[in-house]
Amino acid sequence: MPEPILRTNRLDARYGDFQALYCVDMELGEGEVVAIIGANGAGKTTLMRSVSGLMKNAAEQIVYRGRPIGALRADQVAELGIGLVPEGRQLFPSLSVEENLIIGGRVGRSGPWSLAAIYALFPVLEERRHLPSTSLSGGQQQMVAIGRALMANPDLVMFDEISLGLAPVVIKQIYDALPGIVGEGMSAVVVEQDVTKALSVSSRVYCLQEGRVSLEGCSDTVTREEISRAYFGQ
Repeated sequence: MPEPILRTNRLDARYGDFQALYCVDMELGEGEVVAIIGANGAGKTTLMRSVSGLMKNAAEQIVYRGRPIGALRADQVAELGIGLVPEGRQLFPSLSVEENLIIGGRVGRSGPWSLAAIYALFPVLEERRHLPSTSLSGGQQQMVAIGRALMANPDLVMFDEISLGLAPVVIKQIYDALPGIVGEGMSAVVVEQDVTKALSVSSRVYCLQEGRVSLEGCSDTVTREEISRAYFGQ
């Protein structure tokens, strides 16, 4: 079997005295899309923050392309080719749409994603490129957040709660764009509370419950009963 592009090894994570993750093992293959599901507070965002360097961990607990990265800073992780679309978008409110996108490109990695490519993916952003980013609708802000991550030309992109709080028509627009994002061999992790959506775009799925992996399986064979038990421990 080929070596996974990303692997976590018994990953623990804490916020002070509160432990949010317990011995989480996860793998992601080259060009693979993996979904992470689970209820609120299950540890999904903590997992994304740990991989992206926003939380410090033991170096060997997160391995990317064979290199231990758990102790690296977020900027060092980004330079290696890992991008994050954070929960809540976290745009720079004082900057325009285009300025937010340009910041993403400052990592300096070469690749297919440029302003022109982002505007081709999300034409509405080109129309609004000079507006303050936070003046856009929630769905358009999510497009900016996705575009900002892609501007770094990552090999692996992580989408944290990609559809949270968005209208169904906007969710469809964003999911319709996903094949164009990952179609060139990019690996992706999709954190999603909509189980149907998560399974539809991924090859494998992990469910977290109270900071632990409660289910791992192929997205096209895992059953609703298994998912229900993994969510609620019943």
